[in-house]
This record gives sequence, structure tokens and C-alpha cells, in this order.
Amino acid sequence: MNKKKAKLKYKHNSFDIIEEGTFVICAISGKEIPLEKLNYWNVDLQEAYYSPIEVNLRYQNFRKKK
Repeated sequence: MNKKKAKLKYKHNSFDIIEEGTFVICAISGKEIPLEKLNYWNVDLQEAYYSPIEVNLRYQNFRKKK
């Protein structure tokens, strides 16, 4: 299987594939996330997250800016 970065449009309960691929990159850790394991993203920021840990880190970062 060839690995290729996908381009997605994140929605509230799903995502659309804009460009075919097998993974996306976590906005916080830079880790590859296979599309079949993608569970965490932010619709407003259009970012994917590897796990709840990265989601929490992004949330904390925003709270510090306020």
C-alpha cells in the first residue's frame, strides 16, 4: 500500500476527502494518522489530532491566549 497524505474537509460528525490519501498529519504532534483511525479534529480550525492528549494541548494553548 502506498502512503499518501490526504486532504480533508472536516465536518461536525464526518469529513469529506478532498484529495485521496491514506493519512493526515496531527496539527500538534506531527504524527501520521491513518484515515481509518482518525477520530479527533476541530471543524473551526480544520485540524486533525492524534489523540485526546493533543486535543487538550490545543485547548490549553487557546485558553492561554485569552
